[in-house]
Amino acid sequence: MHTVVIGVIGADVHAVGNKIIEHVLTEKGFDVVNIGVLSSQEDFINAAIETDAEAILVSSLYGHGEMDCKYFKENCVEAGLSHVKLYVGGNIVVGKQDFKEVEQRFKKMGFDRVYPPGADIEQAAEDLKGDLSK
Repeated sequence: MHTVVIGVIGADVHAVGNKIIEHVLTEKGFDVVNIGVLSSQEDFINAAIETDAEAILVSSLYGHGEMDCKYFKENCVEAGLSHVKLYVGGNIVVGKQDFKEVEQRFKKMGFDRVYPPGADIEQAAEDLKGDLSK
């Protein structure tokens, strides 16, 4: 069973989507560690270390995900988590921006997968299964 850490980063308190993600991933056979809302990068990283997680899924709906996720990959590497897959999704930037450009910026920041607002969590779960099987 693959262990994944999920949560809502920064000053974001959008809990409903987080619970839906937890439910779908659990149903798909993942061991989900949900750190909840108002989570810092340090919270995600500590949870991943403590549970030997293979992936971290960061969600954000309040639009400041880009700022909140800055240096996330570097902080993971520093903590010995360079092998952990990083996913991010939701309303992760301020305003209406071309998603392809947003996706490229997050991938340059070290995220393996980037999902737009309203993305299908079922698809993300399938992507995760595939990525963790490699």
